[in-house]
Amino acid sequence: MEDAIKRLLLERRLIMERIASEPEVITTISEAAQITFSAIKSSKKILLCGNGGSATDADHIAGELIGRFRTDRNPFPAIVLHQSTAALTAIANDYGYEQVFARQVKALGKPGDVLWAFSTSGKSSNVLNAIEEANRIGITTIAFTGQNGTLMAQLTSHAIVIPSSNTPIIQEMHKVIGHIICQLIEEMFLNDEQG
Repeated sequence: MEDAIKRLLLERRLIMERIASEPEVITTISEAAQITFSAIKSSKKILLCGNGGSATDADHIAGELIGRFRTDRNPFPAIVLHQSTAALTAIANDYGYEQVFARQVKALGKPGDVLWAFSTSGKSSNVLNAIEEANRIGITTIAFTGQNGTLMAQLTSHAIVIPSSNTPIIQEMHKVIGHIICQLIEEMFLNDEQG
């Protein structure tokens, strides 16, 4: 069992090293932090969506933005699009599950907002529809996906693509990168306040 644990930890370390060695991914992470910071500073909001484990990733990041990550500060406006059971089930019942996020983006989103969309496969129709609706409105989109998420990456303004097809590892890396972005945003706000 100890050997299996070491192997599994090393597998994750190798993915992190691959991410760290890909300038395009590093640039996209930096852009995602700057875009999110700029939106919040301009009194815009962050919308987040995903299914299953990706929904919990969206929840987690929203909690970091609304609460705090490492620093006491004003809360940042973040809305998770699956938090209303009534809205989710009504939209699914009346329009189909593939519209549960897009309809909410249309209702809640405004130009200048940012959508963080999570899908490890990059093929979730409800997430793809949310991105397309955000694009129509003028909302900047940031995708978190895996190496098979080509369509999702093509639809979005900024795609953070984890070089793996292993769902648990993709989700773990999304959490790590989400935390990095939250820390960068807080640091930008602190630097901005200190002038």
